[in-house]
Amino acid sequence: MRLLTFVQDGSARLGVRRGKAIVDLARILPGAPADWPSVFASGALADVAQAVAAVPEGALVAADSVRLLPPIPRPPKILCIGLNYRSHAEETGLPIPKYPIVFPRYPASIVGPEAPLVRPALSDNFDYEAELVAVIGRGGRAIPRERALAHVAGYTLCNEGSIRDYQFKASQWAMGKNFDASGSMGPEIVTADELPPGAAGLRIQCRLNGETVQDSTTDDLIFDVVTLIVELSAVMSLEAGDLIVTGTPPGVGFVRKPPLWLKPGDTCEVEIEGIGVLRNPVVAETHD
Repeated sequence: MRLLTFVQDGSARLGVRRGKAIVDLARILPGAPADWPSVFASGALADVAQAVAAVPEGALVAADSVRLLPPIPRPPKILCIGLNYRSHAEETGLPIPKYPIVFPRYPASIVGPEAPLVRPALSDNFDYEAELVAVIGRGGRAIPRERALAHVAGYTLCNEGSIRDYQFKASQWAMGKNFDASGSMGPEIVTADELPPGAAGLRIQCRLNGETVQDSTTDDLIFDVVTLIVELSAVMSLEAGDLIVTGTPPGVGFVRKPPLWLKPGDTCEVEIEGIGVLRNPVVAETHD
């Protein structure tokens, strides 16, 4: 299934994509939870699949008639992993990590598909980063390797936009990763049963104004999805709806000579095989 969150009549609603239409979950499962983390935690995803299989036409909404939000607009945690593609670590000249580099992002820094990414007034060092996101469906602590993938509900896409000069102002990266509306997620969560285990071997790309600037596969991950779940859950309890943003492949803008920065008027696309395309325009920050 392809799970999403959309806005209709001013309210956020859960949907499941069916071709060019969206199944409005509230119309086929009255009383269903109002957000995907609650669906996952309640074990209701199987009920959703059963209901969607027999959906009446009256529950379908044209996909082009609604605005999509990030699939999980207010996740419990957004845990990002730095330098997690071997070839990206090599292009930066930094040592290959021996332990995951983890930093947080917060919901205000993330917009949905087609929404503008905002280049802040404070900096023009605005970089793109195509990333795979593992969506936790079942919480847990100290999760063993052999059960790690059973905790994944599915996968989505992220453009983990980074303000590089602010990222490197200090040894901690969070300030450069949390400017308002500097990153995006979506368009939907593809459930894990539709992809290879751990989303391994999938082609991942970023295109800037139609030109491919990143092109790799998820096989280049240093710490794969299983390892990340094991290491993160050794420290903290993972919760349904947590997002693990797994890192970006080579080709980012700050290592290029001259650097390649996102600028107002650009369109940036992230694509991962089997998951879809996340597209966003870029605008300049403005203040009223």
